[in-house]
Amino acid sequence: MENTNASLTHSHTFTKNQKWVIASTSSGFALENMDVLFLSFAMSSMIGQLHLSGGAAGLIGSITNLGMLFGGVIFGLVGDRFGRVKTFTYTIFIFAFATAMMALANNITLIYILRFLAGIGAGGEYGVGISLIAESFHKNQIGKMTSVAAIGGQIGAILAAVTAALVIPTLGWHALFLLGIVPVVLTYFVRRHLTETTEFVQAKKTEKESTTSAVFKYMFSSPKLAYQSFALMIMTTVQIAGYFGLMNWLPIIVQKQLGLNVSGSSLWMIATIIGMSLGMMTFGSILDYFGPRRAFGIFLIASAAMVFTITLAHNTISLLIIGAIVGFFSNGMFGGYGAVISRLYPTEIRSTANNVIVNICRAVGGFSSVVIGILMDHYSLTIVMAFLSVLYIISFITMITLPGLKKMSLNQSTPN
Repeated sequence: MENTNASLTHSHTFTKNQKWVIASTSSGFALENMDVLFLSFAMSSMIGQLHLSGGAAGLIGSITNLGMLFGGVIFGLVGDRFGRVKTFTYTIFIFAFATAMMALANNITLIYILRFLAGIGAGGEYGVGISLIAESFHKNQIGKMTSVAAIGGQIGAILAAVTAALVIPTLGWHALFLLGIVPVVLTYFVRRHLTETTEFVQAKKTEKESTTSAVFKYMFSSPKLAYQSFALMIMTTVQIAGYFGLMNWLPIIVQKQLGLNVSGSSLWMIATIIGMSLGMMTFGSILDYFGPRRAFGIFLIASAAMVFTITLAHNTISLLIIGAIVGFFSNGMFGGYGAVISRLYPTEIRSTANNVIVNICRAVGGFSSVVIGILMDHYSLTIVMAFLSVLYIISFITMITLPGLKKMSLNQSTPN
């Protein structure tokens, strides 16, 4: 399905609607990531105050991921059936409300319920926002625009870190979650300034089957389509596994295995996010100009090699530089998955396809932290990095077997 609502030229002058789309989705992803990461920064305070066991505390994140998977499926279908804009605002409201209600949570049962609800909203937002971008821009701009939206998520991480540092020591962790209501303000501007894309409206006029039937038809109805969907899941699982594995464990790995004292955690975070953001913009530009096979090929092979540079870190400065470089390649690809999925699947199921693929992979890929922890207990740092490197090689091999990506690359310079 072509982007009939998108710009017909490669001009860098965006329409007012395009500006609102990218501003809204980037802001939405930023605020969603901020709300989700509040949990990470508040966890130690929650464990101490509520006397939570390690298992009970660890289950909070798992329940959040389960909510993301559930919300991704439900709101993917809702977005494809009833429209992107309204659904986008519903998801923002749900994760904002559930996060703010954590300010009243004083037992683990209520925390589980609220984090599941927050996951539902956060998981539903992704595919709907990506679909808005895909249907508002020229197909050869989607890679860069989805990367801009992904950078918004990293800005949200910085906001979460800064806010947590200011609020928790003075007002406590409950007050931090109360700030989660802020994203509700965004829903006003989205409803006021965004309308459904022409592409979506036209698709609804001509649809001949239910959304659930269309999902099965375009994702799983033939061996070729089923392979494409599962192959994309493999690639996205590797992407998320690498993210959680590296970002959660890298400072600890270096501290334990190399004897370095990583005291500047805020500097580490800033350096890594800068590297990731630069990688996202670079990857998006390569994808739009040369096609996904070349973009993913470069970044996957580089990621497989660059993870070994962690063993070269001998002081804090070298760790910050290596962290930025690893972040550039391993996480620079993140925005590209939404761009590729949006072009491989038609308008009728675009938000569902994005949400199903990404949120299943969030649930599976998140276990990489557990696997790396086990490997660290029994093997050397080189073996741990080899595990991550093999994952990127698997993703590369999977990528080159996808005929849809090859066709997309061959037609990359062809106008709509």
